[in-house]
Amino acid sequence: MGCFTFLKVMMILFNLAIFLGGGALLGVGIWVAVDSSSFSNLFGSTNVLQFVNISYFLIVIGAILVVLGFLGCCGAQKESKCLLIMFFSIVLIIFIAEIAAAVVALVYTSLVSQGVERPQEGRVAEDLSSVLPKGDWWQLPGPVKCCGLTNYTDFTDSYYYQTNNHTYPPFCCDPVHSPCNRTGAETSKVQGCFQQLLSDVRQNAGVVGGVAAGICALEIAAMVVSMYLYCHLD
Repeated sequence: MGCFTFLKVMMILFNLAIFLGGGALLGVGIWVAVDSSSFSNLFGSTNVLQFVNISYFLIVIGAILVVLGFLGCCGAQKESKCLLIMFFSIVLIIFIAEIAAAVVALVYTSLVSQGVERPQEGRVAEDLSSVLPKGDWWQLPGPVKCCGLTNYTDFTDSYYYQTNNHTYPPFCCDPVHSPCNRTGAETSKVQGCFQQLLSDVRQNAGVVGGVAAGICALEIAAMVVSMYLYCHLD
């Protein structure tokens, strides 16, 4: 088996796997969009909007993978220069978009980190209370064990603070208890959610970087193989 034939077979198998994986994601996405209540019951969540958003994401990603797998598989099987160059172009666009997104994420994280270091004087809490249900929004940071964006002071003069005898949400005190007054929150020094998020990202940076590097390597390999086949076709 020559190099051309070997790469052609590998291209077909690789893109067939991409096509089947994309079809599976597309099917799950459509299922979630049509019957989100079953997923809500399965995961014990009442936030149907969350599943709807996930369904749209799965549909988009699945559709892209289906198209990509079809172009690569058929292009290699039929030895079509047109399909191969379309496959190469789409992978190249995705690769460039990923690099641009990574750069923007690094710059944005740095800028936001600098902005968060400045006192917000309750502005964050007021902004949240204007867009989220007043009875529930303050409970959002609870599962991740943090308080406010920067710290407990983000809740000062918020709806919760004003309607609960000038106290803070229970998770702003350590150990968690209610009522949580200013002294308790000040002494506990529970970190803000943004700092915790940054900390979690830094702790998992190796795993995320490894996965990203693996995806980029696969994309580069796919582009090289598709271009090799393209250049060796009559």
